[in-house]
Amino acid sequence: MPPALLLSAGLGTRLRPLTLVRAKPALPVAGIPMVRRIISWLAAAGVRDVVLNLHHLPETIASVVGDGTELGIHARYSWEQPLVLGSAGGVRQALSIIGAETFLIVNGDTLTDLDVRPLVAAHRASGALVTMAVTPNTEPQRYSGLRVAQDGAVLGVVPRGSADASCHFIGVQVAHASAFANIPAGASANSVGDVYDAIIASRPGAIRAHHCDARFWDIGTVADYWHTSRLFASTTSAAPTAVAHIASDARLTDCIIWNSVEVGARVVLDRCIVTDNVRVPDDAEYVRHILMKAADGGVLAQAFDPEVI
Repeated sequence: MPPALLLSAGLGTRLRPLTLVRAKPALPVAGIPMVRRIISWLAAAGVRDVVLNLHHLPETIASVVGDGTELGIHARYSWEQPLVLGSAGGVRQALSIIGAETFLIVNGDTLTDLDVRPLVAAHRASGALVTMAVTPNTEPQRYSGLRVAQDGAVLGVVPRGSADASCHFIGVQVAHASAFANIPAGASANSVGDVYDAIIASRPGAIRAHHCDARFWDIGTVADYWHTSRLFASTTSAAPTAVAHIASDARLTDCIIWNSVEVGARVVLDRCIVTDNVRVPDDAEYVRHILMKAADGGVLAQAFDPEVI
């Protein structure tokens, strides 16, 4: 299997305030950081080399991945400072570290059960510069999509809200290094809507879609995170327990608890996300709140509605 670049440098602005505590790929999903879930999935497919690009809160990612040995891969890092370079500029920055002409590119905010082997095989057979894994876009009011020809060529983007049929890119693709070679070193650039559009115009058919029936879980908003975490917790027989101390008489209902949390006596928490290092004092009560550690060591609480996407 080719090496993989895991796009993990983004700011995760739609996931704030959670991403003020951890970088998006480091958010725990049913107790396991998302980045570890993604790398374990890649390792199970036979990927042995993974490069991660880092910018926002990089220590929260590096601390749970390390050199990758524990996860069965060799992990290396591409640093993006002082600015994040985007979904294409970040790839250009990492090319020398990846050290391969063909490689996987995986979004750091999407979980999927895609079998990457047919994707890689389709890419090699077609001679495309980029092959993107797609499914039918069943939520066009929420997601923009890709316009794909009958022969699999990607023609462009279908805007969100359009009535035109489109395909949903599920965050996994195979690319040739030459697709990013014309991006100036250190420049910020995006793939879809920027670099890929230019390739489509100059080399029709060079960006292709690989249709699949894989499941995927996009964690773009706090509500996405909430529902995906609860789903994975309900379907995992032995989800790890967060490192936390909870008083015996505290009442927690449908909560997500991160690490190094202390919950005091008689506390009531209902549908809350309690992030790292929070100390909830005795007799506190929160309903539908995200709890964070304040600068003075107290609790910073922000209301949220898990049903608002």
